Amino acid sequence: MALPQDPEKLDFLALGDTKASYDYDKGYPAPPAEHHDQSVPGCYDPIIDRYTEEDIKRIVRRVDLRLIPLCGLMYCVSLLDRTNLSNAAIAGMTKELNLRTKNPDRYSVITLVFFITYVIAQPPTTILTRFFGPRIWLATITLCWGATMIGFGFVKDWKALVGLRLILGILEVCSAIFRTPNAAYLQPIYDRVVSFPVSFISSVLDEVGRRYSIFYLIGSLASAFGGILAFGLMQMQGIQGYGGWRWIFIIEGCLTCLVALLGYVFLVSFPDNEKSRAIGFLSAEERHLIVARVNQDRGDADLEKFSFKKWLGGASDWKVWVYGLCFGCATTVSYALAYFLPIILNLGLGFDTGTAQCLIAPPYVFAGIVMILTGWFGDKYRQRGLCVAFNAVLCIIGLAVMGWAYGDNRARYFGVFFATAGSNANVPSVLTYQANNIRGQWKRAFCSATLVGTGALGGIVGSTVFRSEDSPTYIPGLSVAMGSQVIILIAVGVLTVSFKSENKKADRGEKILEDSLSFRYTA
Repeated sequence: MALPQDPEKLDFLALGDTKASYDYDKGYPAPPAEHHDQSVPGCYDPIIDRYTEEDIKRIVRRVDLRLIPLCGLMYCVSLLDRTNLSNAAIAGMTKELNLRTKNPDRYSVITLVFFITYVIAQPPTTILTRFFGPRIWLATITLCWGATMIGFGFVKDWKALVGLRLILGILEVCSAIFRTPNAAYLQPIYDRVVSFPVSFISSVLDEVGRRYSIFYLIGSLASAFGGILAFGLMQMQGIQGYGGWRWIFIIEGCLTCLVALLGYVFLVSFPDNEKSRAIGFLSAEERHLIVARVNQDRGDADLEKFSFKKWLGGASDWKVWVYGLCFGCATTVSYALAYFLPIILNLGLGFDTGTAQCLIAPPYVFAGIVMILTGWFGDKYRQRGLCVAFNAVLCIIGLAVMGWAYGDNRARYFGVFFATAGSNANVPSVLTYQANNIRGQWKRAFCSATLVGTGALGGIVGSTVFRSEDSPTYIPGLSVAMGSQVIILIAVGVLTVSFKSENKKADRGEKILEDSLSFRYTA
């Protein structure tokens, strides 16, 4: 028998009550008490009725102000520590450590080994975050990677850099909690098994895009001014007998250690940890409201007992792998620019070292603007795939200008703006895309793992495509980068067609999507 066609009146039918509706805000009766089950999306929870919309917004703003700036700052130092190699390279590291060699390209080896240990260490470290709690674990791990970064300033040869990058990959995997699918306060993925900020913020679907964008804006601005900071630090050339590139690592490592201490003081625990002193800025009822709000929206905020079979079941959904493909293609270009843009500006476009470092800033500021605009547009109009496709096209245009406007450095630098904006804005856009179209704790957890893995694979590809022998045009690397964006466009097209077809079947009562009668894909 066909299901009723009104998707707003379906969820409680699955519980056996054909008269009750979950959407009491639209005038339907509230479900009976036996249906106050937070495990079902759209379920009624009386605590939500005790708060006005303004009260809820005020609580969310309070959480935002407590957590987003600090985790954004931790993300900033993570990004700076991971990608400051390019600034150090043109500041004298390449020459002093003799990195400009072929077979192997030592600089590429140094950049890519980070991602090997980054992927391997991801599962155990995320579980340890839950075991020790975010405040202690994340602050400690940040302190350790800051100390490792300081050690970069004292290396004697390139092999020592390889070893330190391997260690850095293990330590910085915890900063995946502030990025990728676990980015702060944006959606309940990994469901407190691995990510405290995600479960804390209780974002609903229409808020995910702009929160991801605001959060990644912080990282974009960090990249923008990282070059300027490096330019200032390299002026310490000769102090204590150290080259300017060494001081880039030493001072930025010290800043990371300082941020780690701030994290110990201000980070909060999981919302279900009532004993934590760090969580005290919210009352028990307010914490309950946060979890209830997520449950009403999608019904998967409450922690379930770990099941490997359920977790692995996410692999059967082909869409999970397509999201991972899109994310890996997006990070291919964003990582490539992070590791090679100063070098391209210096060796490819002919700018001197100081100018090349400072010229990094404007493209990343522009990327931040595009990031915010696409996040706002996607939330307002519930358009996810369109935003991803727009960013990919923007990136393709920029890469083409960078590679084929040879002889006009001003035009090539203009292309850097589009390439940087498109690639970096697509990181939060792709994450939002999958966030709106995945439901269920274990599928989210599996999708999170695939995104971490494919994002790292994108980093490996991005670390190797711009070879020194391809200077000054870097056509092979730019071609690979453009190809990755074409793949994104094809993937979005396939998903859009599938989503629209599946939604129509659900509207006709022929199919239940993601185990929820009210769920619809967001194209």
